[in-house]
Amino acid sequence: MAADPYETLGVSRDATPETIKQAYRKLARQHHPDLNPGKPDAEARFKAVAAAHDLLSDPDKRARFDRGEIDAEGQEQRPAGGYRHYAEDMAGTRYGTRGDGPTPDDIFAEFFEARRRAQAAPRRGDDESYRLAVPFLSAVAGSTEVLTLPDGRTLSVKIPPGVETGQVLRLRGQGGAGWQGGPAGDALIELQVQDHPLYRRDGNDLRMDLPVTLREAVLGGQVDVPTPFGPLRVTLPPHSDTGRQVRLRGKGVAAHGTRAAGDLFLVLRVVIGPPDAALDAFLRDWTPEHPTDPRAGMEGQA
Repeated sequence: MAADPYETLGVSRDATPETIKQAYRKLARQHHPDLNPGKPDAEARFKAVAAAHDLLSDPDKRARFDRGEIDAEGQEQRPAGGYRHYAEDMAGTRYGTRGDGPTPDDIFAEFFEARRRAQAAPRRGDDESYRLAVPFLSAVAGSTEVLTLPDGRTLSVKIPPGVETGQVLRLRGQGGAGWQGGPAGDALIELQVQDHPLYRRDGNDLRMDLPVTLREAVLGGQVDVPTPFGPLRVTLPPHSDTGRQVRLRGKGVAAHGTRAAGDLFLVLRVVIGPPDAALDAFLRDWTPEHPTDPRAGMEGQA
């Protein structure tokens, strides 16, 4: 006869489902056959722990066990006197008194035996869900991140380029242990992509504000720009106003599968800089060759 499942897991009878789950994970890892090769006692203990968790993690089974309707193996507790004591047919005769067919006791016995065999059959382990914070650049270029589980195990999670917050990756065989030699469940990893101080994502494209000096905006020229794939020297077109975009093809989200790489858009932001007496003097005496009014037309829209 199986031991009391509460004693097997080392929990009290009023333990919460979370407490039961935590106790099971700890004991299952401690006694798992893969971690205790050649130790039949550990394997037996592992099976007992799995059986206890199977019963107590099912609210209906747990309630029926607490009421004494089933035993620790999930077997029905037959009422005193047997079903024959309670069952009579329409003529007032008891079941099993006519003919040579199976009695209700035989039918119940076969049902319980079939149920016992089903419970002893190999069964797949539970899927387990986790959450993983992914650095922005890892989501752009792809990487391998390490996830530490509550029981101390670590999983290497391959992050493909282009993943987004809320996306779930499935690691097959990395979930809960199987029962009676059944396969392990899967680990379901929900991704949370972190923000970046420079880049903003727009589909497969990236956007970045690029500060430029007044001289660079007017005359153009080469500037060094940080990209997700390393620094790059970029030539700015002359006479560039704030808000102008410079497109760097293929420098956005990396290609993955049949998806082409995205682009990086540099959004120029003209920075005047600290006070400069020479610049002030030049502008006071400067007369534009082609004067323009950047606010023309605004009056009629107010």
